Amino acid sequence: MIRKAAPATRAVPAQAPERPAASWGKRLVLGLLTQRLILLAVLIVLVLVVMSLLDANDYLTAPYDVDYLAASLINAVPLAMLGLAQMFVILSGRGGIDLSVGAIVSLTGIVFGYTYGPLGLPLPVAILVTVVVGAAAGAVNGVLVATFGFPALIATLATFYAYKSLALVISGQRPISSPSIQDFYSAAKSVEIPVIGGGLPNIPLGVFTFLIPVVLVVWILVNKTTFGRQLYAIGTNDVAARWAGLPANRTRFLAYLLSGVISSLVAIVTVAQFASARPDAGVSGNGMALPAITIAVLGGVAITGGIGRVGGIVLATLLIVWLNAGILLAFEGNDGTQFQFLALGLILLAASLLNTYATRFTGEKS
Repeated sequence: MIRKAAPATRAVPAQAPERPAASWGKRLVLGLLTQRLILLAVLIVLVLVVMSLLDANDYLTAPYDVDYLAASLINAVPLAMLGLAQMFVILSGRGGIDLSVGAIVSLTGIVFGYTYGPLGLPLPVAILVTVVVGAAAGAVNGVLVATFGFPALIATLATFYAYKSLALVISGQRPISSPSIQDFYSAAKSVEIPVIGGGLPNIPLGVFTFLIPVVLVVWILVNKTTFGRQLYAIGTNDVAARWAGLPANRTRFLAYLLSGVISSLVAIVTVAQFASARPDAGVSGNGMALPAITIAVLGGVAITGGIGRVGGIVLATLLIVWLNAGILLAFEGNDGTQFQFLALGLILLAASLLNTYATRFTGEKS
């Protein structure tokens, strides 16, 4: 009797067990760690709550109220604008950074002081001349970095010294405080918000005349134009962008030029705040470059290039300005200024640690 062979059985590959869906708490934590805008918004709320509690318990030297927060926005105008200037050059990749922005502020501030002050040019003409000088200063950086291939750190450090020296030489190391420049202080005053401002605190005029227009223009440039797409492309992968036929050198050059233009606008704001054109306006103390770089990095601009959003710059500026405003009220005398630098360093360190943890967290099994 012949037995029939048993039918062969097909081997069924072992299936990996399904991973359970992450809990809502874990997803919330992951969202906070990986979404910089959400994290910054949460930190702003946390700062406001903590400072308000300290104020309610009389731990601050003055009220931490909406009027004080609105008045402190005068410091947000130059910080946010220079943060946007740094965003352009950092996005362009290849170690992009602009250490000369503070020196450009000093130089173009002196140019504005002379043209609007002793020379007596009309305000629009003085602003135009100042912007042209700022664009030229940024263009020099762009040529050094994009055309001649100098490392951005070295090129902008060299021009920092050059522009700082020019500001001192042109001004004779003296501020320009002519009557027209002193009257220009009105450009930095606080005003009532039109239509709805009756029951709201007054806002510094520079927020409406400089900051908001610059934010809108920069947002359009990086999100709605060919230049913006090319900027992100060369910052993400410069070699691939070149192979794709993108004008990498021209795009990088324009990024530094725009940084100079924005820096010149900051110079005009600074002249209004000080009611004088000072040759050390952008370089005194720690200067304006390092806080601007800090704002950009804290706002989510990747130092390697190709990643960054305008909204992150704005929220990071609000966080730093309102935190600094609270720290000034928490200490008497000049101690608050020193603790501001400590807080800024700790925030940057914490942001870096959170980024590192988020990267590891996303790679783990849920």
